[in-house]
Amino acid sequence: MSDAAQKGVAPRGLFVATILTGAFLLFLVQPMIARIALPRLGGAPAVWNSAMLVYQALLLGGYGYAHLLGRIAPRRQGMVHLGVLVAAAAFLPIGLSDRVLPAGAEPAVWVPYLFVVSIGPLFFAVSAQAPLMQRWYASGRPAGDPYPLYAASNLGSFAGLIAFPLLVEPLLSVTRQRWLWSAGYLVLIVLVAACARHLPPGREPAREQALGPPPRRGRVARWIALGFVPSGMMLATSTFVSTDLVAMPLLWVIPLALYLLSFSIAFAARRGAADLLTSSAPVTIVLFGGIMMGGFAERATFSAVTALILLFMISVALHTQLYRLRPEPARLTGFYLAMSFGGALGGVFAGLIAPTLFDWTWEYPLLILAAGALVPQTYLTIGLRAFWHRRGMTVAGAALIVGILCLAMLVISRQPEGFREVRHPGVIFTAVALGGLVSLGARVPYLLVLASGLLLFGGVRSLSLSLEPGARVRSYFGVYTVSDDARRRTLIHGTTLHGVQLTGTPARERTPTTYYTPESGVGHVMRAASLVFGPGARIGVVGLGTGTLACYAQPAQHWTFYEIDPAMAALTSARRFTFVADCAPQARIVLGDARLSLEHAAPGSLDVLALDAFSSDAVPMHLLTREAFAGYARVLGRNGVLAVHISNRIVDLRPVVAAAARAGGWQALILDHRPSLLQEEETPSSWVVMTRDPWTLALVTGEDAAWKTLRQRPGFAAWSDDYATILPLLRF
Repeated sequence: MSDAAQKGVAPRGLFVATILTGAFLLFLVQPMIARIALPRLGGAPAVWNSAMLVYQALLLGGYGYAHLLGRIAPRRQGMVHLGVLVAAAAFLPIGLSDRVLPAGAEPAVWVPYLFVVSIGPLFFAVSAQAPLMQRWYASGRPAGDPYPLYAASNLGSFAGLIAFPLLVEPLLSVTRQRWLWSAGYLVLIVLVAACARHLPPGREPAREQALGPPPRRGRVARWIALGFVPSGMMLATSTFVSTDLVAMPLLWVIPLALYLLSFSIAFAARRGAADLLTSSAPVTIVLFGGIMMGGFAERATFSAVTALILLFMISVALHTQLYRLRPEPARLTGFYLAMSFGGALGGVFAGLIAPTLFDWTWEYPLLILAAGALVPQTYLTIGLRAFWHRRGMTVAGAALIVGILCLAMLVISRQPEGFREVRHPGVIFTAVALGGLVSLGARVPYLLVLASGLLLFGGVRSLSLSLEPGARVRSYFGVYTVSDDARRRTLIHGTTLHGVQLTGTPARERTPTTYYTPESGVGHVMRAASLVFGPGARIGVVGLGTGTLACYAQPAQHWTFYEIDPAMAALTSARRFTFVADCAPQARIVLGDARLSLEHAAPGSLDVLALDAFSSDAVPMHLLTREAFAGYARVLGRNGVLAVHISNRIVDLRPVVAAAARAGGWQALILDHRPSLLQEEETPSSWVVMTRDPWTLALVTGEDAAWKTLRQRPGFAAWSDDYATILPLLRF
């Protein structure tokens, strides 16, 4: 029999199982509740920013509760925590409260309240598991190290993160997901009770005697900073990669997964991998940091992989430094509280503050610099150590680096293309790499070399765009870049073309382009609107974009655009794109989630509704469910027409729309338009036209042979608010 068993101490495996279960449930609940809430609350930033703040506040509250609980005897801790878990079980099965938004209520206040009363007690109770179980594990084990259990906690978080998009969402309806989570919560209570049964009744004398002085403020500040940078870097990497490199669904899973795995490596009992990666991190940062600023969209996959490697190395190095600065086990709850506070600040900075403060993903290079300032460093050779320790060498080296940087920027600025293109990247990379290697261990020169790489590879180019009025706009939905050429103006949203307006003459400026040309599917619909519905046709468009479709408007028609992103409306009102101002100046622009906005529209108030919200990587599922299509049918007239834009490089939406059409009794045809090479600014597009009236369908399509019947995918069920998954639709 082991010593632990003889003393009545719970086996290590029990604590590992308890921590794994709690972490798994914690990371499973967030996407699950988001999936439940989306149809009711919509996708507006105010909603999800409020939800993010609630999650962060509850997580911090759970860590703070675990810290305060450490002031009482372990046995009493067990009783209190079991009481909290049992009390929170009154909110099972987990889900969103059926409370209705009162008239005139402010969403920024109502949404946090709704989340708190729905899942607050459950999330709070589960969030305390990781630090509390480690504290309990240390009780009765004066020589035991509880910190490696945090590696198990993050493995559980990683499992929950991966399980939702790959297993839970594809296999289970929302109703079954709720019951699965609730069953897991009851299992967690049983495991916690088993752990609590082995807690000693009083404080451990050996622990109390070993308790040193409390950590100084400087050390606590370092804990917070070392938690801040990787957390912010994880979100900034997700934004940077999807904005400047490649747009695809579920991309956010990879940075978050690497972030969680970095904890498992940094806090593992075996230190080999953590120490090796930490010693390599400064070199990786200086080599890859500058390169990533260049974007290199033409080599998007390579660049995305490089960005993920950079994130992983930074996270491992800084989390390893956290591990090295950990206090004695008796103070671990305060340590985790400070680390969690830093992580929350990083999330708020990158997720909430940066999109409003910056017009581009400037948080990405700033956090790379912060990582360079915090990452542990050692001199490359003994000779370099002696060199940098000579009096005045740090100042001289810094001055030399600044001088070379200024000279390089002067040379580049005199090139014909200026800073818009990185010339001779190999030479710049070699210079930055050599400077970084030589300056390792000398913090100030190293940071100057790193900053030089960030500036030369793309920082100055991005800065020039930021200084150009109206060239770039950022919102919570991404970065929009406006580019003016000799005969056109383009709008790029991340890596997705969002619109083109021809310039030069009034006729060219009113010409529909890209996915919306007269021969496209939506072009057929708009040209037939007056014929089918008369001169006063009522037309709605979900997704404003550059407003290109407005140029089909006729004088007596009534147009309404539904747009979730205020930045798009601002681009239109500022006349950067003049489609709406020139062609449909009387059109209404309704801001907010389109599904919620249409719920307030009168029945039969539209003749045509165009859905144009699915061309980028973020496919709003709640706009494609059976319930959503029923809402479209309600606002359309008896013979109304629904046009759905399904052009998408990553997701095949045909089965979704086909299944919804069949479930709702619609007749559906699809036009895959492939323009000729002679057409200016015309883009391949796929539009589905749906109506419940055969005569209307014939008039709209003109019995053109290019229109094809939208085929069903065998075995594919229509999406609903209770079940939807994007996984089988990805174009690998």
